[in-house]
Amino acid sequence: MDLVVVLVLCLSCLLLLSLWKQSSGKGKLPPGPTPLPILGNILQLDVKNISKSLSNLSKVYGPVFTVYFGMKPLVVLHGYEAVKEALIDLGEEFSGRGLLPVSEKTRKGHGIIFSNGKIWKETRRFSLMTLRNFGMGKRSIEDRVQEEARCLVEELRKTNGLPCDPTFILGCAPCNVICSIIFQNRFEYKDQVFLAIMKMLTENARILSSPWMQVCNTFPVLIDCFPGSHNKFFKNFANIKSYIFEKTREHQTSLDINNPQDFIDCFLIRMEQEKHNQELVYTVENLANTILDLFIAGTETTSTTLRYGLLLLLKHPEVTAKVQGEIDRVIGRHRSPCMQDRSHMPYTDAVIHEIQRYIDLIPTSLPHAVTHDIKFRNYLIPKGTNILTSLTSVLHDGKEFPNPEVFDPGHFLDECGNFRKSDYFMAFSAGKRICLGKGLARVELFLFLTTILQKFTLKSVVDPKDLDVTPVVNGLASVPPFYRLCFIPM
Repeated sequence: MDLVVVLVLCLSCLLLLSLWKQSSGKGKLPPGPTPLPILGNILQLDVKNISKSLSNLSKVYGPVFTVYFGMKPLVVLHGYEAVKEALIDLGEEFSGRGLLPVSEKTRKGHGIIFSNGKIWKETRRFSLMTLRNFGMGKRSIEDRVQEEARCLVEELRKTNGLPCDPTFILGCAPCNVICSIIFQNRFEYKDQVFLAIMKMLTENARILSSPWMQVCNTFPVLIDCFPGSHNKFFKNFANIKSYIFEKTREHQTSLDINNPQDFIDCFLIRMEQEKHNQELVYTVENLANTILDLFIAGTETTSTTLRYGLLLLLKHPEVTAKVQGEIDRVIGRHRSPCMQDRSHMPYTDAVIHEIQRYIDLIPTSLPHAVTHDIKFRNYLIPKGTNILTSLTSVLHDGKEFPNPEVFDPGHFLDECGNFRKSDYFMAFSAGKRICLGKGLARVELFLFLTTILQKFTLKSVVDPKDLDVTPVVNGLASVPPFYRLCFIPM
């Protein structure tokens, strides 16, 4: 009986603590649905489609509101005006990275994507500078992508026009571009090490978008106490890091400080220059996590966009025909596409932008955090509060993009058929935390898609009208459904 009393008292205290934490300062935060003790608003949210749940809540509470994931409040920004005001107008104040317990356990504040403060600023600045300078006056990123596009075409030819699942091949191409930048060399598509890296990256991307991982990030206690796919995620992460450490040791042995060959060499040179700095940013641990971030920013997102893009082109053969007509007029059949062609190909440019807008790859972006107490629209948001930005609400804004649920390249064309820029195009997010791989992704999407459409006719194995383009996962990322197609050589 005494044990029952103790359990009841402990549970009561826990509930009271939860209620106190959720109510303290609540008058300062934006309004939102009433949270349950401990659980917060998790039962009112669809973990398979968080973005849709937030859209429904915005109709009740407006463009700025608060939801609780467990006992932690998240301020949600919905609609272009709120997102722009925070990420662009108040970019510095909203430049923090919100806490994701699953990522914190693996990275411990290192790298670019999930770091904060000095480590984030220094590492991001160094990485952007190094990527811009690539390859140290020898080979530009465009050269690397063009080379990989040619290899991609050869791999697609090997399918002999038979039905195939494009997932693996479309993943290999952007992954190899990153490998050539980081490790100096690309891999053959049949290389066993390359296949293992590809498998782990793809698997982790799928796990990270699963409903279970949304629950783990909401209730971190589950990470250490329960079995689940998160353990596979951690194992894959550790294996890739182990390979990066191995390659780093090889680079340390062969390093020529006067002739850096790749990203690792550049980082090791800076590490030597900064070794007496008290605030150590350039460490082997930070290098490994930075490389992992470059793989994430430059591989899985691009390959998913390519895969989704081909599905939409299969669904809309009239769009594909127009793009191929523009390729014939501007590039022809015998010369490789280059980035200079893009300014002469407004329709193709519009199609690529519309693919990114329509698929809404990262619906709520990654969580931001405010770097200090800030007054925002008459609310006081305390330092460290997580901020969730609904990119869906911007990319699918009905006023900017009429009929936003319809795939229509006209969303990015003016009445004369010229390409039309839009401030609402936030496929890479916006502000200080805009995607590090944005520049590389834009080059890859244009060169890979135009090269494929220059060399192949896309043939669906079912009637295009019967193709389903609804994403199968809409947690962290929108993933296209499985499909097969034929690449018919021209």
